[in-house]
Amino acid sequence: MRIWVVEDDPEWRGMVVEELEYHGASVHGIESAEALYRDLAVDRCDILVLDVGLPGEDGLSATGHLRRMDGMGIVLVTGRSGTADMAQGLSLGADVYLPKPLELPVLVAALHSLHRRMTGPVQVTAPTANDPVLDDHAAWSLRADGWDLHAPNGDRLTLTAAERSFLRELFSALGKAVDREQLIAAITDQPWDFDPHRLEVLVHRLRTRVRNATGAVLPVRALRGIGYMLLSERAEAVD
Repeated sequence: MRIWVVEDDPEWRGMVVEELEYHGASVHGIESAEALYRDLAVDRCDILVLDVGLPGEDGLSATGHLRRMDGMGIVLVTGRSGTADMAQGLSLGADVYLPKPLELPVLVAALHSLHRRMTGPVQVTAPTANDPVLDDHAAWSLRADGWDLHAPNGDRLTLTAAERSFLRELFSALGKAVDREQLIAAITDQPWDFDPHRLEVLVHRLRTRVRNATGAVLPVRALRGIGYMLLSERAEAVD
């Protein structure tokens, strides 16, 4: 897991970073929401551990903005333990809400649990007559009305709404370039308010989830300055 810890208390931030690194995570400590946004402009993580009581923009406000980035887990940590605050944090898009004082083993367990949910279960399901399949050579297919992505080995991943919309566009134009504007329009009904970097985040996260759930590499190619293309296994072999 790549985990970023956004916490203004340097002592607590250091303790969390050290504990998570001990458990094998790649961890980056950040002191504010503003610094987080700067880092997100050039890099991405799997899960954010976000303190609510940050200076400047607080964690609740940041959660509302960050939730637009599909595929990134958000764990809110806060001294506000009331049910109203918890409900607000979850409604804004937090995946987990942990009140302080917080024991580090509880945080570690919550992060592992969230990561398991994000990567999705590995299951095998039978296709139905209405499920679109690429072709006999490609073996990659969308099933269950596009909500399940099946790999050539039979393993599958349940998609998020944004991932489903993204892949349906690529599946409908197999072997052809699909421009970024078309993909963004498929993902959101407000494309003018969509940060293009979020598309890159979605693709990065989707590739990771597919690899973790199926052990296979999703045959999606990024086309610089254009968009993305879905390749069949036959096309990959030629390439």
